[in-house]
Amino acid sequence: MDAEQAVAVAPMFKALGDPVRLRLMSMIASVPEMCVCDLTPAFDLSGPTISHHLKVLREAGLVDSERRGTWVWYRVRPEAFRQLGALLDLPAPEGA
Repeated sequence: MDAEQAVAVAPMFKALGDPVRLRLMSMIASVPEMCVCDLTPAFDLSGPTISHHLKVLREAGLVDSERRGTWVWYRVRPEAFRQLGALLDLPAPEGA
């Protein structure tokens, strides 16, 4: 990995380092898109706290969002996950 790649993916890993954000990512990634109205009830946290976590994921480039009426819908950015996946896809050791 070169320095430019490290700078690009470090914020993604940092954002995923929080258990709430990791759970949010898992939920969003399980469907083509998800409404914040479906995410919030899954946590024992306030709406503003969930919004903060979603903002961190968005700023890290992991999700895109779109406002529709009063609700915001989230979807995974596939290119971000391809970058992360390429780093995590290690060849199997010989003899394994």
